[in-house]
Amino acid sequence: MYRVKVQVRRAKQVLQTEGLIPLLRQGFAFLAASFLQCGTYYLYEHTVTERNEADFMPKIQNFTFKTVSTNQQADELVAGGFELGSQITMMRRRLDRGAIAFCIFIERELAHIGWVALTEEAKELVDAFPYKVDFSNGEACTGGTWTDPKYRGTGLMVYGYFKRFQFLKERGKLISRNVVATSNVASQRGHAYFGPKICGEARYLKLLWWKCWREKPLP
Repeated sequence: MYRVKVQVRRAKQVLQTEGLIPLLRQGFAFLAASFLQCGTYYLYEHTVTERNEADFMPKIQNFTFKTVSTNQQADELVAGGFELGSQITMMRRRLDRGAIAFCIFIERELAHIGWVALTEEAKELVDAFPYKVDFSNGEACTGGTWTDPKYRGTGLMVYGYFKRFQFLKERGKLISRNVVATSNVASQRGHAYFGPKICGEARYLKLLWWKCWREKPLP
């Protein structure tokens, strides 16, 4: 239901700003993506260690960082003038499941957000790909990373990951897992700051309601 509402809002915006033909084109593209999805992903394993925050500071200096773990905290941010925009509905669902948001604001506008999941229930919304995370043995996963296009290339993702790993270390979590598309070079470069182990490669295929996820180890 949430995804439907988001798509309806987007469709109205495209119709109002670009017209009917662009709306139809995007509609056909959306339907095609809904019926068939495929991709190749690297399986990342991060060892959480002590790091110097100064080494990961973004190029933008006037920013505000916030960790959000409850819907009450999200409401307090909004009441305080911070803008969460279209992210707010998705945030509420993930926070309800126990996921933790790591937000960076520029002049109270959300510029970057990333997530940490400490349970399988939270992971289902943060990153639905079925790679294994051993939550019972202190592992965690990250996902749901987004940066406003106008702030990309400024180091917000790298700093956001530093704060997530710092959070995990403080809670005794020593391993963090996630996946990155093999085509997503920008994300791979950001992860490289933390020296991860790329422990495997996975292929994902979704056709209607049928899904296939196959992993193979890398040397």
